[in-house]
Amino acid sequence: MKAKNLFILFLFTAAALPAAEAWWPQFRGPNCSGVSDTAKPPTEFAPGKNQLWKVAVPAGVSSPCVWGDRIFLTAFDAGKLEVRCHARSDGKLVWKRDVPAAQLEEFHATEGSPAASSCATDGERVVSYFGSVGLVCHDFAGKELWRHPLPVAQTAGSFGSGGSPVLAGGLVLVNRDQTPGSSLLAVDLKSGKKAWETARPDVAPGFGTPIFWKNSGADEVVMSGSLKLKGYDLKTGAERWSLGGMPSFTCTTPVVGDGLLFFAGWSPGKEANTMPTWAGMSQMDKNKDGALTPDEVKGTEMESFFRSLDTNRDGKITKEDMDGMAAMMAKGENVLVAVKPGGKGELSANDIAWKQTKGLPYVPSALLYRGRIYLVKDGGMASSFDAKTGKIFYQQERLDALGSYYASPVAADGRIYVASLNGKVTVFAAGGDVPKILHQAEFGERIAATPALVENRLYLRTPTALFAFGH
Repeated sequence: MKAKNLFILFLFTAAALPAAEAWWPQFRGPNCSGVSDTAKPPTEFAPGKNQLWKVAVPAGVSSPCVWGDRIFLTAFDAGKLEVRCHARSDGKLVWKRDVPAAQLEEFHATEGSPAASSCATDGERVVSYFGSVGLVCHDFAGKELWRHPLPVAQTAGSFGSGGSPVLAGGLVLVNRDQTPGSSLLAVDLKSGKKAWETARPDVAPGFGTPIFWKNSGADEVVMSGSLKLKGYDLKTGAERWSLGGMPSFTCTTPVVGDGLLFFAGWSPGKEANTMPTWAGMSQMDKNKDGALTPDEVKGTEMESFFRSLDTNRDGKITKEDMDGMAAMMAKGENVLVAVKPGGKGELSANDIAWKQTKGLPYVPSALLYRGRIYLVKDGGMASSFDAKTGKIFYQQERLDALGSYYASPVAADGRIYVASLNGKVTVFAAGGDVPKILHQAEFGERIAATPALVENRLYLRTPTALFAFGH
């Protein structure tokens, strides 16, 4: 009788637990899609309004990773890297674990962070990635299960790592695009041992996150990169296809659904007057030696971008640096593209369902929701296209929320949530011929992390706090 009761209790408990898709297990939730089909977060919220709790957190721009009653974050506190676990019920810190780094990766002081990558979990393990250290895996109690050390990442422009680890097929997949030596790395989730690593010699470094695609029955990993979008065999890492005509510098992540793969990206430099030139910068060359040093640009707008413009890392900026960057940027194509399944090798126009070239995002990834693709670009302009045909429903419509956008749009319960870098969150209705704004909230500080949507809650991270909003 006792065994029978236990069996009934097991069945009841199993039935009561939400499916894995109900959680937000990695960057942008299920398969990095930005969509929850089960969540019903509030439409209206702001600091003090529908606020369930608020807790202080250290600096970092990783997005909340949520499973059960746990929220996982990476952070950079007092010069130390750490993984943090908070209770979803009240936000209290459950545990934190330092991840010592012998050397921190170079990162942009205001636009980057050594704690930029979001955690990923399968409900038992939580995996974190730091460009300064590598991969580290903990259980939900904070016990370290394994560590996979990696050389300190050298990212394009010294901005710091941007891609996050994802889980698929028992593997941890991570973007290791660097200068030099770009690659896609797969590590066994249970042991932390390398399963495979595929070099990407013809891809300039990018900052996107890999995703899983069931491509005509084949299990693939798809990852964007500057100038090319590529698909790889999930089990072996072998390259299956490649699509050129991509932006020269990519920050965005693809999405899949409705029988297609979608990628949208934009980078400065393709259009005129969006990148500095040597002719414009040479006036700062005080000693007229044909090179700019850190001292010569100190106090100017170029100071914080010095390392990104010093492409050969010799401690100075020259005409050769600027001309080389301009030549690379000129190769790129800014585009929103819908890729058909089944392609192999170098893809052609026949493998493309449709394209668009306006309203493209720089950092926020595309959102596929209820048969439409949504884009949000800097300046607070939204666009919406039919996913199957590319038909324009609206394009570059203003959201009354100016500024740059780093957080990616997310959606649930018929609503789309977008956050500007200057701290304004906009909620607008899915569908329609224009973006119908339902609510806007001011947070008064930067928002670079993408929100998480779970059950009836929305979790939002700022540079100083983690918020939970609900009904």
